[in-house]
Amino acid sequence: MSRSFINKNIGELPPSGIRKFFDLASSMQGVISLGVGEPDFITPWHIREACVYSLEKGHTNYTPNSGLEELRQEITAYLNRRYGLGYDYTREIIVTVGASEAIDIALRVVLEPGDEVIIPEPSFVSYKPCAVMAGGVAKVVNTREAEQFKLMPADLEEAITPRTKVLLLSYPNNPTGAVMNKEELQAVAEVVRKYDLLVITDEIYSELTYNGGHVSIASLPGMQERTILINGFSKAFAMTGWRVGYTAAPADITAAMLKVHQYIIMCASVMSQMAAIEALKNGAGEVERMVEQYDQRRHLIVNGLNQLGLNCFIPKGAFYAFPCIRTTGMTSQEFCAALLQEEKVAVVPGDAFGACGEGYIRCSYAASIQDITDALNRMEKFIKRHAGKAARSEPAELSLPAGKGRL
Repeated sequence: MSRSFINKNIGELPPSGIRKFFDLASSMQGVISLGVGEPDFITPWHIREACVYSLEKGHTNYTPNSGLEELRQEITAYLNRRYGLGYDYTREIIVTVGASEAIDIALRVVLEPGDEVIIPEPSFVSYKPCAVMAGGVAKVVNTREAEQFKLMPADLEEAITPRTKVLLLSYPNNPTGAVMNKEELQAVAEVVRKYDLLVITDEIYSELTYNGGHVSIASLPGMQERTILINGFSKAFAMTGWRVGYTAAPADITAAMLKVHQYIIMCASVMSQMAAIEALKNGAGEVERMVEQYDQRRHLIVNGLNQLGLNCFIPKGAFYAFPCIRTTGMTSQEFCAALLQEEKVAVVPGDAFGACGEGYIRCSYAASIQDITDALNRMEKFIKRHAGKAARSEPAELSLPAGKGRL
């Protein structure tokens, strides 16, 4: 062919740094994976049974574009019950194919070509690509371990330009496990209101917090009308494969997102939506039990990593540990590749989540106690094997701004 038919912006996007190591691990035998952010729990039976029942009753049809009315009612009740938010299920809720679709349609609707989206990093790998695919410009604000990977209002304000339109937040955070409390979010909200920004807040890990309940930035004064809240069922209810998420946003923004949703998706699977209704109605007990087990695993992996000399920030939410590996003298990519090859433990390099993640790795503790223990034992052998090499070698050059993280 004489010319390329691939959109330049799409062609230049890098592949996911998470999937790269997942695919490598999948091709090897005996690998312990702490790589992919997926609960190791099976979806609770009563939720699966709701899907089976819907099939038995012949519910295999399309639903309204915005989702089943009963599910939208349950979502609004849940958001009010858990986070004090009030939404109109007829005009302000869309059921999406996972939170990933929700992020995509939100950015597509609000961005004009060249609009800037501020993204605190480290962050989930899809945010920057989705902003670019929507015609926007991703503008990174680095967060720091010394500040528990929280977005600092001064850093946010410094990054704002006349083209800034959106702040994309994600707390509890993937990959760091950081959480922002009400007072910290209020300080960010003040900057948002001052510069008349819109917030897209991905709260998929909202149920997975360990030191106090989750606070949504949408619940703060003056913020619900300038916030697109995104959530879903994958993490809290162990429903990753069901692909059900949702948006909650002002009616005018919701109407615009619904246009995109109905043209590219039509609707989420009716069987998955029936299961989601059951999850919201009767799934709270299972969520609490899963969170208790995640909390045990959190302490196990953080203590283990620190004992190995990999300084690890204590995550307050989600199910990830984000230890610093600079003492090994390896880059994040080198560490992860060697650990997988030599000890068959799969973790994700920190730079997959942004340049300021260099020098760190992400370890998911959504794995069994036995797998976490075995992985730590293998990592101990790996670190001891490479200890002499690190002592003899020059420190690796890391692309981190001065003062970011610990050396």
